[in-house]
Amino acid sequence: MKRSGLFNLALLPLLCIGAKGASGERFEEFHARSQSSAPLRLDDASYDQITAAPRNHSVVVLLTALEARFGCQLCRDFQPEWDLLGKSWAKGDRNGESRILLGTLDFAEGKETFRKLMLQTAPIMLLFPPTSGQNAKPDGQPIRFDFTAGPQSAESVVGWITRHLPEGPKPAIQRPLNYFRIITITTTLLGIVTFISVAYPYILPVIQNRNLWAAISLIIILLFTSGHMFNHIRKVPYVAGDGKGGISYFAGGFSNQFGMETQIVAAMYGTLSFATIALALKVPRISDPKKQQLAVFVWGGIVLGMYSFLLSVFRIKNGGYPFHLPPF
Repeated sequence: MKRSGLFNLALLPLLCIGAKGASGERFEEFHARSQSSAPLRLDDASYDQITAAPRNHSVVVLLTALEARFGCQLCRDFQPEWDLLGKSWAKGDRNGESRILLGTLDFAEGKETFRKLMLQTAPIMLLFPPTSGQNAKPDGQPIRFDFTAGPQSAESVVGWITRHLPEGPKPAIQRPLNYFRIITITTTLLGIVTFISVAYPYILPVIQNRNLWAAISLIIILLFTSGHMFNHIRKVPYVAGDGKGGISYFAGGFSNQFGMETQIVAAMYGTLSFATIALALKVPRISDPKKQQLAVFVWGGIVLGMYSFLLSVFRIKNGGYPFHLPPF
């Protein structure tokens, strides 16, 4: 009995070395396969083989359901990113220095594995850490990544994987050139340049027109002084009921405002501005004295009426304001 026990103790280091050697050979085999087809396509048998302990390498497996009959749109949306990740990793880690294998197990080829893991949803990503070697985790329990936030990019998944790997260089994601996008942008830019070169003699006088820019500036000033930004910030209603079956266009108080009120005030400001500009610039150029006098009375009456209406609106906003201007 003592001789048998001593014999077993002598064989134990050899068995450990043999297990490490088998794990290394398994990694080399799957790593060689990944160079021609990455990520690896797995079934129940190869899944058990690639994740079996002891292992001196890490394994990341995507458990998915790609067939249309399973109705997993998230699986189909993420698959191109996963394929890109696998190809980029295989290309950037040809010598297997990161000691990691990437594989895909589809439900159609791994029903038994899904049943053993008691998975009811897909996709699910599992990262199996090494159980032997310098960075080993003896329990070897997989780390799970759930797609609760929807489809993930290849870069975000690589970030999650590298957080669970030892320090060292990791392959970067190498996205293929989007030739369609390049052609589209180039064609669009050439079209814009061609249009500008042809239309430049016609567009330049419009751009240099002072009256046009004055009108645009005036519209912007009237828009913002009438409370446009207040409406967007406060999300005010367009109009409101007055409590008597009618509609109220003006809100009482200075901290309240309706959308329709803004448009009415902007129209009043615009009319007053146009009338003032007409009295200052247009009326003095009228050569006929009678027509000029009539224009003065017309534009003066418009200024009086609009300012009277503006004061009446101000009294609605501030009920204690004592002054008014006829006719409103």
